[in-house]
Amino acid sequence: MSLFGVVANPASGKDVRRLVARASVFDNQEKQAIVERVLIGAEAAGASAFAYLNDPNGIVASAVRENRRLCAKPLDATQTRTALDTITAARALRDLGCSVVITLGGDGTNRAVALGWPDAPLIPLSTGTNNVFPRMTEATLAGAAAGLIASGQIELREVAAQQKATHVAVADERPDLALIDAVLSRERFVGARALLHPEQLDTALLTRAEPAAVGIAAIGGLLHPLSEDADEGLLLRFGPGGERVRAPIAPGLYKTVEVAECRAVQTDERVAAKGPGVLAFDGERDRSLKPDQPIEMRVARTGPWVVDIRQTLELAARKGLFRMEAPGARRKTAGHEMAGHNRRA
Repeated sequence: MSLFGVVANPASGKDVRRLVARASVFDNQEKQAIVERVLIGAEAAGASAFAYLNDPNGIVASAVRENRRLCAKPLDATQTRTALDTITAARALRDLGCSVVITLGGDGTNRAVALGWPDAPLIPLSTGTNNVFPRMTEATLAGAAAGLIASGQIELREVAAQQKATHVAVADERPDLALIDAVLSRERFVGARALLHPEQLDTALLTRAEPAAVGIAAIGGLLHPLSEDADEGLLLRFGPGGERVRAPIAPGLYKTVEVAECRAVQTDERVAAKGPGVLAFDGERDRSLKPDQPIEMRVARTGPWVVDIRQTLELAARKGLFRMEAPGARRKTAGHEMAGHNRRA
């Protein structure tokens, strides 16, 4: 029996895209309700204990008070109200040996988990803005999948696939990564973080490109769809002289984007760019580059392992893991069956 983990980001689903676009708001009360359903599903599937990021808003702690059947272990992570909290929590969950981690957030939340635990086993639930990496899934079923894995009834490698990541080397600074897209923008400041001005975009390297997404992944997807299963990435160089595409760069916000170059890149192929500008990862501006400061980006299948919830529950059904005997019924043994056969003979 091992632990599963829960990381609920209190900041997800609340940024400036609620003001300049029409993104949905996920308040902390809704996140608490999601966690409560996760715990119910996990307990029903056989889990007995979990660890969690004790966020400053008490999202998971409040859910724990509503469900005391599971043993709950709060983590001694930082409470800075920044991505550092998620990064340190992910490291702590790894050190505890958690078999799977449920995250509540968007692309940025899951990137923060990957910064702390690059190949973490994840069940990502969408409560953010750019939700290419996580999916909209009923939390009860996500909890059940986590419970099946944590209780050892289902092996992780039977139902999970490792995702790609974009690795970014920055001259004279620490490296970085993105799970969906790494972007160089010609904007001067990190500011409100969201990428809302396509005329400022310079270079992007994507692990996947989806027409049915929003953000940078949508721009690539409307030009050259690329699935998460493909062993390659997609390079976009922005500017005149190529394609013009009308794309949803945020929920409820379409913009015309000019793309000078769009092509697939092979795994570990290096893509070079240089400052000045701002680097954005998974939809959020994060760090500034000095003039002529070089960077190098590459896509590799080194990211988190993501659990397929449907596949997990189908496998559990085939194994009969949720079947229960009627009250008073006894399972026949081979000896009982043979004795009955002899009496009939």
